[in-house]
Amino acid sequence: MSGAFPEGFLWGAATAAYQVEGSPLADGAGTSIWHRFTHDPRLMIASGDTGDVACDHYNRMESDVDLMKRLGLQAYRFSISWSRILPGGTGRVNQAGLDFYRRLVDRLNDAGIMPLPTLYHWDLPAALDDRGGWLNRDIAEWFGEYAAVMYRALDGEVRRWATLNEPWVVADGGYLNGVLAPGHRSIFECAIASRNLMRAHGRAVQVYRELGRHEVGVVFNIEPKYPASDSAEDLAATARADAYMNRQYADPALLGTCPPELREVYGEAWEDWSQDDLALACQPVDFVGINYYTRSVVRASDTAWPFYAEPVVQEGAQHTETDWEVFPEAMTRTLLWFRERYGDIPLYIMENGAAFADPASSAGALIADDHRCRYLADHIAAVGDAIAAGVDVRGYMVWSLFDNLEWALGYAKRFGIVHVDYETLERTPKKSADLYRRIIESNGTAVAGAATEDAAS
Repeated sequence: MSGAFPEGFLWGAATAAYQVEGSPLADGAGTSIWHRFTHDPRLMIASGDTGDVACDHYNRMESDVDLMKRLGLQAYRFSISWSRILPGGTGRVNQAGLDFYRRLVDRLNDAGIMPLPTLYHWDLPAALDDRGGWLNRDIAEWFGEYAAVMYRALDGEVRRWATLNEPWVVADGGYLNGVLAPGHRSIFECAIASRNLMRAHGRAVQVYRELGRHEVGVVFNIEPKYPASDSAEDLAATARADAYMNRQYADPALLGTCPPELREVYGEAWEDWSQDDLALACQPVDFVGINYYTRSVVRASDTAWPFYAEPVVQEGAQHTETDWEVFPEAMTRTLLWFRERYGDIPLYIMENGAAFADPASSAGALIADDHRCRYLADHIAAVGDAIAAGVDVRGYMVWSLFDNLEWALGYAKRFGIVHVDYETLERTPKKSADLYRRIIESNGTAVAGAATEDAAS
């Protein structure tokens, strides 16, 4: 798409609470599973990193919002730490934690930046994990109680809420592969957590319909699956991989069904959803957030448990520092596929970005993160192509505003358009931040200019 994006298109950036806030136990907050995970010597993440300080956004929020305004952001997608609000997960409300998010929302609104809060971005209160966490069916009601607290407090100032961020990551990383909090490894638990995540989402939407006045949605990470060949085996493997990662969550929420391939993926761990569970998960939403980073080319494998499909590395392609192939065309395909499968629901790109090794900066010069600039320009153009093809995409949030704690990878991988010195916590916009500012100012037309600049260099 070479011209401007639609009038009113929303440009912003995204972060998540545990990755940027720091001070996880400050002012009466309760422990989260991520605080517990990073401090457990059996589970310690890369280099022993923790979120104890992170970007210190909890203490630097006001100046961070000022920086957002200077960058021209029109929206800021952030997540709320459940354990800051309800230290025990349910029951007593911690007013100091609630006040922090109230100040953040007020500061954003005063700056002309739309607040886009997500209720859950992976940091479950540890007190609820002790009661089974996402394995306990009661969590749908616990999540509904927490959602009600936030809606009552901030719905007058917040016009667009998301319930969950990337439920696939919560279940796969936290309950199947054990690489994310709470660090479990059980396919039986993964199946249970997946269902309860979507039940909780549905309950939070129900509560919003009772209490809210604006919009509520959910955020899915979509990684399109491409078959390595046209063989029946590879095509079947691709369908299993797609069902497990993409349709496992979107189908119940938007269609009220479960992909049939999941019976094969989970085997004896699979239990058909009841009609009541499907009905609870499938609540009408006002929008869906899409997080896109890469695609995956897959082939059949007898050993790649549980869905017997393994990725095929694309030799010669550019890859990010997290070994993700750079393939912007798949973003257009993802958005087209989503509309074809789920209808013409409003979509927002809630995360899109890349980790690259940033070069050192010279005095007075921007960090020349040219690979990230190219990535962002190409992917924003891919969003524009989907819009030109009729997909109702209404906004784009770059991941991430800041370099931050990249979960189990610690601080080694930098996704930010703003560099953070982890010793001094100084923020320094990179070249990509300047590019993004120009894209926002031009409502997308600067994307074409970025392509021209890249070709010339």
